[in-house]
Parts: sequence; structure tokens; C-alpha cells
Amino acid sequence: MTPATAPYDLTPIAWLMGTGVLIALGPLLWVWRRNAGHGTARRLHALTVLTLFLTFDLTMFGAFTRLTDSGLGCPDWPGCYGNASPMGARHEIAMAQAIQPTGPVTHGKAWVEMVHRYLATGVGVLIVVLAVATFVAWRQQRRGPAVGPQRVALRPGWPFVTLVWVCLQGAFGALTVTMKLYPAIVTLHLLGAIVLLSLLCMQAVRYQQAASDRLPTALPGALRTLLVAASLLLGLQIALGGWVSTNYAVLACAQFPTCQDSWWPPMNFTQGFEIWRSLGVTSAGNPVDFSALTAIHYVHRLMAYLVFIAIGSLAWRLRAVAALRPQSTWLAGLALLQLATGLGNVLLGWPLLAAVLHTGGAAALAVVLVWTLCESRRAPVVVSQGAAGQARASGNMEGHMSSATRPFEGAHTAVRSTEIAK
Repeated sequence: MTPATAPYDLTPIAWLMGTGVLIALGPLLWVWRRNAGHGTARRLHALTVLTLFLTFDLTMFGAFTRLTDSGLGCPDWPGCYGNASPMGARHEIAMAQAIQPTGPVTHGKAWVEMVHRYLATGVGVLIVVLAVATFVAWRQQRRGPAVGPQRVALRPGWPFVTLVWVCLQGAFGALTVTMKLYPAIVTLHLLGAIVLLSLLCMQAVRYQQAASDRLPTALPGALRTLLVAASLLLGLQIALGGWVSTNYAVLACAQFPTCQDSWWPPMNFTQGFEIWRSLGVTSAGNPVDFSALTAIHYVHRLMAYLVFIAIGSLAWRLRAVAALRPQSTWLAGLALLQLATGLGNVLLGWPLLAAVLHTGGAAALAVVLVWTLCESRRAPVVVSQGAAGQARASGNMEGHMSSATRPFEGAHTAVRSTEIAK
């Protein structure tokens, strides 16, 4: 007789969700009481900004979790050795720590990993509430007059996209653990956090615009193009930075501006940028060469020069736009912070504080660029009346000339036909 299969234990995930609800309850009550007498857009804006702030903190704590090698502090998911917290897994953690005292599983690392999961669940609950509240407000608004910017801003589409995205982030968080820190998965998890921050920032700006009844600032086409280009370059640079961190390639170059006493050290780009492989080995199972780590580091460094120039130029040009001067100041300050923390990582041997701040600075730059994109638009091309009149006059003149020369064109065609016949 075949023994009955034990049912799946839902206790850890139930405890995790309950902890997330308790974490989210405090911020929700604070927002509700502080904005009780304000309009719907104002309350949604406050909730979105708070969720954005907590998501940014979660991103920083995620960097701390990764940089302290706590990603496998609890090597299963969602609980810790099948328990809701490390307290219930004391025996298993102690056994793993006894085998490897400085290994991936210790009591401290287990708590760091589980606190990160608790905070992530709390942010997920806030995003669920935000999506539901926006949907309810949108349904109520549909019964009202179809005018005003709030009707444009208060739509459930983007909050729903954010909700779907945070669910994907949770799935990547689980894969990060179950696939044992697969570099591609960890990098995608970081990029997913940046996208989540961008979605929340965009919604916060839209709600604020609706509450204050204002429109984005018009920018010249060239400046708007520079803004978009800088944003795309930063996204690529964050992906490269995540690849450096997840492959532990920061210390491959311990000098600046040279690397290994050379301006172009030996580099294996094929191994370095082989995406789908386990940590530290190639897809064939061979150890990754040091030259591959050098290639990962040096490409990130070269890209940093380009991104710094682009963001610096953007910050300088935005100073001339009064409405976007705060964004200009933030971009300049964060670019300098990234330069300082990047140099600190290289020259000081990757200290924890500099590494965490480097990740936070990249996330903050992404938020400020999205903020600037949402607060601006491309200025329409304006044609002056004089230029328009000249264009019309030119068109009329061309029309008259065409009409006047048409008979001669016919005669010329006839002459040519006669010559061909001869």
C-alpha cells in the first residue's frame, strides 16, 4: 500500500503574509489620518509616495542582504527550513553553521534574509491597497463630470501593472533563493526593483499633477531627447552594475583610472558576459577566469564615464528650466555620490557602506530621471506667422510657375517625340 503524500505546509506563507499585513498597517493608518480631510488624488499621492519611500528602503536592504552574503541565510522559500521565522529553525541553522561557521547559513544571515522577506511582503500589501483604492476612486469618478485632470490621472491601469510587477518581483525573489544566487536571476531581481520604483514614481507624479491641476513643463526637443537618452543609458549601466555585483567582480580592478597597471588589461568578454550560467562557473562547468571578471568590471567602468557625462550635461541644461531646477540639483548631487562611492568600492576594497550607497544612488538616479520625464513633455514646434506666410507665398508662387510653364513642358515633350520618330 502506497503511503499517503503529506500535504503541503502553508503555515510559513500564511505567517509571511500576516507579517506583511501588520507591517503595512502602520503606514496605512498614518496616511489615512494625516490626509483624512483632503481629496482622493491627494490621499492616493500620499500613499504612493510612502510606498515609493518604503520600496526604496527595501531596495537598499536588498543590497545589504546581497552584499553581506545573506541571500541564502534561509535556503528555502518562503519560510526558513519550513518555519515562519529563524526562531523555529534554530536547530537546522546551528547544524549548518557548525559545518561552515562562515558559510551562507548563520543565525545572523538567516534573520537578515527573513527581515528582507517580511519587508517585501509589507510593500506588496501596500501596492495591493493602492491598486484597489485607485480602482474604487476611478469607479466613483466615472459617475461624476468628465472634466478635469484628475479624471485623466486617476485610472487603475498603471496601479494594476504595478501590482502584477510586484508579483513578478516576488517570483524572482523566490528563484533567487531556490536557484542558489544564479547571477542572471539576481541581476533581473535588481532590475525589477528599479522598474518597480519607476512605476511608483510615475504614479506619484501623476497624482500630484491631478491634485494641483497642472501640466508637465514643455522642453525643447533636443533637451527632451537628452533626457530620454540619459535614462536609457542609466538603465543599461544599472544592469551592468548588477552583473558586476552578482559575479563578485568589483575587486577585479583595484586601481583607478588604470586596471592591473594597464589601460586595457587582459579580458575574456565571452566568459564574462555568458548570461545563463551558475555562479562562478561557465555553462560547461569550468571555473570562470579572472580575465572574465576583469571584463565585467571594466565594461561597467567605461560605461560609467559615458553615463556621468550624459547626466552631468542633462543636469547643467536643466538648470535653465525653472520648474525642473530641483531635479537638476538632485541629478548633479547623485551623480557625484555615484562617482565617490564607485571610487570607494575600487580603492577601499569594496566596503559595505560604499557598496550599499552605490546601489541606493543608482536607484535614486532612476527615480529622479523618471520624475523628470513625467514632469516634462516635448515642446511643440511653433511656426511664426511670418514664416507661415512666406511658406504660403512660396507655395502659391510655385503653383503659378507650374501653371505658367505647363504649356512649354507640353511643347518640349512634343518636340522630343518628333525627334525620336525621325
